[in-house]
Amino acid sequence: MSLPPVIASLTRHKLTALLLVIQVSLTCAIVCNVAFMIVNRTSQLRQLSGVAEDELVMIESTDLDQNAQPLVRHKADVAALSAITGVKSAAAVDALPFNGNDWSNGISLVPSATAKITATAFNGTPGELATLGLRLIEGRDFQPNEYIPVDTAHDWAGIDHVPATIVTRALADQLFPGQEPLGKTIYPGNGPVRIVGVVDHLVRPHAHDGAQNDYATLFPLLPDGNDITYVMRTSPQDRDRVLKEATDVLNRLDDNRILRHPQTFTQLRADYFHRSRTMISLLIAAAGGLLLVTALGIAGLASFWVQQRRRSIGIRRAIGATRHDILRYFQNENFLIVGAGVVLGSLLAYALNLALMQHYEQPHLPPLYLGVGALSLWLLGQLAVLGPALRAAAVPPVVATRAT
Repeated sequence: MSLPPVIASLTRHKLTALLLVIQVSLTCAIVCNVAFMIVNRTSQLRQLSGVAEDELVMIESTDLDQNAQPLVRHKADVAALSAITGVKSAAAVDALPFNGNDWSNGISLVPSATAKITATAFNGTPGELATLGLRLIEGRDFQPNEYIPVDTAHDWAGIDHVPATIVTRALADQLFPGQEPLGKTIYPGNGPVRIVGVVDHLVRPHAHDGAQNDYATLFPLLPDGNDITYVMRTSPQDRDRVLKEATDVLNRLDDNRILRHPQTFTQLRADYFHRSRTMISLLIAAAGGLLLVTALGIAGLASFWVQQRRRSIGIRRAIGATRHDILRYFQNENFLIVGAGVVLGSLLAYALNLALMQHYEQPHLPPLYLGVGALSLWLLGQLAVLGPALRAAAVPPVVATRAT
């Protein structure tokens, strides 16, 4: 069956067809962006942190003595924690993947450059790499004489004097594409810092998009604030015991402190992505509900048109139209309506994506999602119209002889 008769029939039902086109277009725009958000969030849930997740436990400590010497306190605490049975190594750090404590710096290759790459600075006591389980793929770990205080009291001024850094492979590739990063100089602050090592992977405390999620530096800067996170590496089966003993050890050393969030890294990760999992569930429910409403709208309109056209369908059957012709007529009609909605919906999808990019840092919507969305809506339309179309095809020719 040719399309002109179908188009002519739709022109006699302009308002009804237009409303369905608008419904399909809005569904297309929303579902394409929602699907992209779901895939993006799901990929974040699966991303590797770069640390030995199954072996890490941690506890946050806040010293209430404002006159305490943090560097001395941290050294004593780490030594006591390392002595716990089953602890392979321990370190005091100021940030971890997924803990939200993100100290980011603009890194340039020349002093005072305006164009900079933002990367997270991870600082900790000696043994941080071994404790976290980071894989050093090039270069070396920090030497004892390279460690200096963060100098928190002077606005983290230690960043201007630190001599060395270890960077992630993603950051090295971005800073020095196609070059050997070892020995190169970068400027995370006012002073030059030499790259002495490269780790394979280390995710930032806050999730970012693409390769930026892995832009991280490690500095031999000793945390010197009263707030600190102690990390211990142990066997997976010993994590709960070690965590309990660590709390007791720290309280015995000094009870003039507040210990918070004793947990495994697995718990830290689960807490960080709790909102993402909830959002994914809500987005799936919203997209599914919207698709269901659209399918019901298509089926309802098709059923209404079948009832309105029973006599004309009977006439077509009487002059030689087969059941297949009638079925194909309604499928072509639906294809045109959904097709117009998909075209308009694709434009709306990009407009919506631009708004999300501007206000919520949503990545650019890949064209693949528009193609999949269009195909899905066409398939949904064909399935929704199939029942009414089969009823129309079952209309006998004798209906043409009945009075209206």
